Amino acid sequence: QVQLVESGGGLAQPGGSLRLSCSASGFTFPYNCLGWFRQAPGKESGEAVSCIRNSDSGTWYAESVKGRFIISRDSAKNTVYLQMNSLKPEDTAVYYCATIETPVENTLFRLWQLARYDSRGQGTQVTVSS
Repeated sequence: QVQLVESGGGLAQPGGSLRLSCSASGFTFPYNCLGWFRQAPGKESGEAVSCIRNSDSGTWYAESVKGRFIISRDSAKNTVYLQMNSLKPEDTAVYYCATIETPVENTLFRLWQLARYDSRGQGTQVTVSS
């Protein structure tokens, strides 16, 4: 199983920015998507936020964060970053780093939207409040 270690998060004011980082180790399949999903307070299910593929750095974003969040990846370090800008109170959630590994590349984004994560981190709290 892939090991994921998250850092970052904390408190930001509306309109502010925060950056999350996640280091990964232990991949076994040739293709993977590494990224984030979030669990807002009082909600039963999580929301896929974004992921980035290892093969071509292709990215996927939820509609709710498009244009505000930027995901990037340092392949040499197997580390993914989520730059969160123009934060809103509704971005408040526990953010989990997660990954999906597959032998076939073209299923990664669809699996991500279906929340079929193979591994996840411990989570880090992001609170947006004035």
